[in-house]
Amino acid sequence: MMAGVPMDSGRHSRNWFAQGGEAYARFRPTYPPELACFLAGLVPGRQLAVDVGCGSGQLTGLLGEHFGKVLGLDPSAAQLAHAAPHPRVEYVCAPAERLPVADGSASLITVAQAAHWFDLPRFYAEVRRIAAPGAVLALISYGVPCLDEELNARFGRFYADEIGPFWPAERKLVDGGYADLPFPFDEQAAPAMEIRAAWTLEELLGYLSTWSAVRKAREAGHEKLLGTFAADLAALWGDPARRRDIRWPINMRLGR
Repeated sequence: MMAGVPMDSGRHSRNWFAQGGEAYARFRPTYPPELACFLAGLVPGRQLAVDVGCGSGQLTGLLGEHFGKVLGLDPSAAQLAHAAPHPRVEYVCAPAERLPVADGSASLITVAQAAHWFDLPRFYAEVRRIAAPGAVLALISYGVPCLDEELNARFGRFYADEIGPFWPAERKLVDGGYADLPFPFDEQAAPAMEIRAAWTLEELLGYLSTWSAVRKAREAGHEKLLGTFAADLAALWGDPARRRDIRWPINMRLGR
């Protein structure tokens, strides 16, 4: 909760749904370290990993703990500007369909919460070009957050009904765990994993501000809808400084 800010819907709307360019880096959840450890254990060599559509580096830095070099690629310079530095990570502004990576050099290629935006045939051609022998491609996504029981029903209405019309069509691919994406590789099963966080009310609403559907709702003049939801959630939450458990199921498509 911001000091001196009253708990009214207008304030919620302005302070928590009108975030700047740093919001993605500040509020997006961080993947568990065991995800990077698992992925590193799949590949025969650890010279180079390439994280495509890396955003502000939520997964990229974790991979840096396991590989000699990690290349984080994203077409958004604004996203990369907020990525945390790591001694073995290099960030480069580049699209998924034209990867600035040498032929046959990458042992691991990852895409975290971004594959639904790609021109997949062109991206997959690039994957085959840069992949070293035995390389692994991992398409990773996480679903709708699971909140405490007393919050979940109100949150579910907001997600499905209130901002549902503002989601792009690609969001259905995320909700389905990428199961409907074409994946022309030798696929293997992935273990069950999840992201866990203990967040305050401000952190949760800050995260929601990064959703494309929320941004579109704001642009369409639906500040009242967002403010009403924020006020409802605050009433259910109680002390806004209280930390509540949030969980996101991780889905993966893995292939060699």
